[in-house]
Amino acid sequence: MSFHGSYSSPMGDVHNLSEAIATPTERLHLLEKELDAKESNKPKPSAPVSVASSRPVKTTVGFGAGSYTKLTPGSSSAERHSLGSSFGQRGTAAPSEAHSSPGGRDRTGSASRGGGRGNTIVPKVTIDNDVTSTTGGTATNCGGAAESSAAAGAGGTAKGPPKEFAKKPKLTKAERRALQEKQRAAKEAARADGGGKGGGGKKEKASDSKSAATVVSARITADDEKRNRERSKRLRKQNVPERVSTQKQVMLFAHLHQYDNATSLTSNVFFSSENTVHPAIMRLGLKMSEGIVSGSTNRCLAMLDAFKTVIQDYTTPPGKEMARDLTSSLSPLISFLTQCRPLADSMGNAIKDLKQEISQLPHGIAEDESKQLLIGSIDKFVQERIVLAQKVISKSAGQKIQDGDVILVHARSSLILKIITDAHAAGKNFRVIVVDSRPKLAGVGMLHALLDVGVQASYVLINALSYAMREATKVFLAAHALLANGFVMGSVGSSLISMMAQGHTVPVLVMCETYKFSERVQTDAFVFNELADPAKLAEPRRGSSAVNTLDGWQDVDQLKLLNLAFDVTPPEFVDIVITDLGMIPCTSVPVVLRVKEQQK
Repeated sequence: MSFHGSYSSPMGDVHNLSEAIATPTERLHLLEKELDAKESNKPKPSAPVSVASSRPVKTTVGFGAGSYTKLTPGSSSAERHSLGSSFGQRGTAAPSEAHSSPGGRDRTGSASRGGGRGNTIVPKVTIDNDVTSTTGGTATNCGGAAESSAAAGAGGTAKGPPKEFAKKPKLTKAERRALQEKQRAAKEAARADGGGKGGGGKKEKASDSKSAATVVSARITADDEKRNRERSKRLRKQNVPERVSTQKQVMLFAHLHQYDNATSLTSNVFFSSENTVHPAIMRLGLKMSEGIVSGSTNRCLAMLDAFKTVIQDYTTPPGKEMARDLTSSLSPLISFLTQCRPLADSMGNAIKDLKQEISQLPHGIAEDESKQLLIGSIDKFVQERIVLAQKVISKSAGQKIQDGDVILVHARSSLILKIITDAHAAGKNFRVIVVDSRPKLAGVGMLHALLDVGVQASYVLINALSYAMREATKVFLAAHALLANGFVMGSVGSSLISMMAQGHTVPVLVMCETYKFSERVQTDAFVFNELADPAKLAEPRRGSSAVNTLDGWQDVDQLKLLNLAFDVTPPEFVDIVITDLGMIPCTSVPVVLRVKEQQK
């Protein structure tokens, strides 16, 4: 580092700092020249006194790598030169000089960067006529950049030793846990933003394979033998029965799990003290597997109701904390429900909200009080995010229904049924066309529910959609999930209806609560979907006497059946999405998710 400017030496000469002070060796040479010049110009005393007789010529200060040699006026030029060379070879910073002007004002040099590591004592050297002495010093980190310091006022003083670091306050167990949660959340946010700023290259490269493995969801790795072994090991550890796929599968969807409903999931489950699956969860899982409880909203409500029963029956083991143990106790229950049927996005969001409430339980309160807080939070979620949300959506969608409208709906949806029922109760005159598809034929239940409340309705299968669309004035669709890129995931057939409606210039209105918004990005129905039992496609229609041509399809090697549960609709086929926050376009999903996260 070079310095620009000038200073006055004791000899009265003016030197350029950029030429003088650059390294410790050069500063020592400069000191030698000035001392030699003073000695040559000074009149010799009548009785010379040897300086070396009163004090040692060289003194070693410190020990080990941090030691240095202190010079006295009795040192010769050769010794000074040898000392400067030793500083340069060892890579440590040499003592910096402080030059005193004839007026008595000191100027302290700066500590320069050394080649070695560690801390080096930088003493202050004062030149006063014919006496050179080392006074104090400051500890300087040789690994950092050079710092320039000057003593203020006449006879300035050098900087003192650094202050001691303040001791960290002792944290309680609750404070340490809160700090860990905060740091974990910050790491997850940085990982979501792309790994944050900076970071070591080697560490990032080492974690590339690990992060790539964790990004892939377990629901789309059915063809990965390693992941299947890990999943089986985890289920055995949780004491949860594993469902094995025995059906023939289409190769294009081999990465998705496909189960056979004929295989019993609970045949080897016995109720004992070692059983980790609560009876309420087991009963719900079997109903979901058989299709008795269907629909994303109904499944979410049933799951939360079962969790309330689990919390009421829960007892904290001795020596454990309820917040931690209850969260770990929910993991096998969720695994069992996933084995029965893949969880909907609404169910996943409800589970996240419940776990967050568990982690925020106050410490030091009774167990019964904690249970009441959790049950109250579940009731609040159901009331605000589901019940009130459906009321708001029904009110907003009812304003879009006019007298004489023909509303086309697909399959069965509790939200669509509520909208139509409320509009009919408000005195509006319209009729409904129910479009249905095999194998579920859920639209039959929708048709009966509409007729029960007095709504005029008709029923067609999806292969007659082009004829029914000519009469429709509006299309109402329910969403299974609304993805972050604006695509709508709904029951299979929704995408076909949306495209057909656009061809007939019929507006498409999608109804979706905000708790069904998903951070997942998807552009097709191949990568992520749910495969239903293909044997349902081979079953004959109810009341049909025709010969079933698909009998014995399992024995035909080249014949494979595909029963998709959902499809994905691009945002350009949807005119508006009606939510509990109002009417928004599909592309506003990321904004809603960000605001919801900030509110938490």
